[in-house]
Amino acid sequence: MLKTVVCVSGGGTNLQAIIDGIAQGAIRNVQIVRVISNNRKAYALERAGQAGIDAVCVSPKDYEEREQFNEAFLRKVEEADPDLIVLAGFLVVVPPQLIRRYENRIINIHPSLIPAFCGKGYYGLKVHEAALARGVKVTGATVHFVDEGTDTGPILMQKAVAVEDGDTPERLQRRVMEEAEWTILPKCLDLIAAGKVRVSGGQAYIEE
Repeated sequence: MLKTVVCVSGGGTNLQAIIDGIAQGAIRNVQIVRVISNNRKAYALERAGQAGIDAVCVSPKDYEEREQFNEAFLRKVEEADPDLIVLAGFLVVVPPQLIRRYENRIINIHPSLIPAFCGKGYYGLKVHEAALARGVKVTGATVHFVDEGTDTGPILMQKAVAVEDGDTPERLQRRVMEEAEWTILPKCLDLIAAGKVRVSGGQAYIEE
């Protein structure tokens, strides 16, 4: 059983996709052992509670120094003793010591086809606003492993979504979630739990 911690800042739609995937058998041998949010008002915490999952809030606002937050966040993760950490819309810079401690055991879902519209400043609706401003015809989502850069870790899976005439950032965001994020994130979890994912030389491979 792959013990998983899910970190989220907002509504938790990707968290819900994981919860549903486990319940429906699309994600096998995965257990969410804790949900961590930096936002006390995040609906994701309520989703976790409804599913009977342990949920905690660790906010940088509660600490005078960033290092104090980093230490508290690391403690809350390690208490759960996870095999995998999933960043599912987590808008906080992950402490470097956590990345080193869980090397190749942290994945993130990003709402674009990396390397397009990623890196510092690209999160939430900003990603879709930038895609529409650039006039791209195809966007999508990416699941990647987390390293100490921003959206620079090995890419595990991507799925494309067509941009339609008349799209607003909100409409495009919703379609990327429905057509890409909620599909590839559960699929990646299932593959990792099955031992079919390997990271080598800065690349992620899916093995049959």
